[in-house]
Parts: sequence; C-alpha cells; structure tokens
Amino acid sequence: WLFIKRDFISNYKQTILGPIWFFIQPVFTTIIFTVIFGNLAGIATGGVPKPLFYLSGLVLWNFFADCLNLTSDTFRTNQNIFGKVFFPRIIVPLSIVVSNMLKLVIQFLLFISFFFYYKIFEKTLIYIDISILLIPILILLIGLLGLSFGILITSLTTKYRDLKFLIQFGVQLMMYASPIIYPVNTLTGKLKTLVLLNPVTSII
Repeated sequence: WLFIKRDFISNYKQTILGPIWFFIQPVFTTIIFTVIFGNLAGIATGGVPKPLFYLSGLVLWNFFADCLNLTSDTFRTNQNIFGKVFFPRIIVPLSIVVSNMLKLVIQFLLFISFFFYYKIFEKTLIYIDISILLIPILILLIGLLGLSFGILITSLTTKYRDLKFLIQFGVQLMMYASPIIYPVNTLTGKLKTLVLLNPVTSII
C-alpha cells in the first residue's frame, strides 16, 4: 500500500489538476480519434457510436500499456530499494498494477456515464447480455498480461537499457494492431489473423 501511495503522490503531487487527468486524457484522445479516424478517415465502428467505441478500447488499452511500460522498468527504477531492504520483489510490479487498476476504475466509470448517455438520451440500440459478467475477469487478465510481459522485459532491461525505448515505441505501435480504432469483424484474411495474434485483441 505504501508503494501504491508513493506512485499516486509522485505522479500528481505538483500538478494543478491532479487526478482530473484521469478523465482528461481518455476524453481528449477519444475526441481526436472520433475526428480523425471516425469522421475524416470514415472507419466504421460496427454501428456503435464512435465516441463510445473508441473510449471503450482506450480505457482498457491505457490500463494494459501503463502496466507494461511501468513494470518493464521496475528493476532499474527501484534498484536502490532492492539493494538496501529485503522484501518479496514481486510486490513492486504488483503495486504498479493495483495503482493502474484504481485509475482504470475511475476511467471505467467515465465510460459507463458515456454508455448511459447514449442509451438514455440518444436512444442508441446497444444491447447488454450475460457476458457483461466477464468484465472483472477480462480486466484481471489484461492486468496480468501487462504484469507478466513487464516482468519478463524488466529482467532484460537491467542489461540491455535500449529495450526500454524499444518497448515504449513498440507499445504505441501495438495499439494500432488492436481493435481500438476498428472492429475485428471489418478485417479479413491475413490482416485479421495478424491482429488476432495480438494477445490483447481477444480481451478487448
């Protein structure tokens, strides 16, 4: 819990807006995606309102990307603590995932508010079935995925520091190979197979 508190304070201590950035980032990104990919590029979203479609993917993707990026640098950023105090090393990357899960919960509430806005005020036909009960399991899976990849990478970055920059760049590119800008059912052939090889695709 001390690590989680440390992460939260260190990120937002000297900011004016503080935790409000939890809302600003996904909202602004959703607006940009709606204008560029939805309106200018004309990419279909399978009948789902464009802002709702992009926001649903971004909330989950941001959670995965933050878990992966931050845990992949665990050994380097905490080497002073590891060298002085003995404690189970897994606690540090786990605290990162939990910190990001708190951020996810806040952003997920934002998504729910968007959902009910379109459902009630826009009268959009969006159906909910029993599969909604899988959401907690899917969130756990995507968190564990980011954690496991991050732990594998952090053991390598202690020796090969260049990997840190490669991972940050690779995660950005990986987003475009995930169904955040487009639905999977709009893809065909080898392109669809390639996107399905991305482990995040099935969860999102």
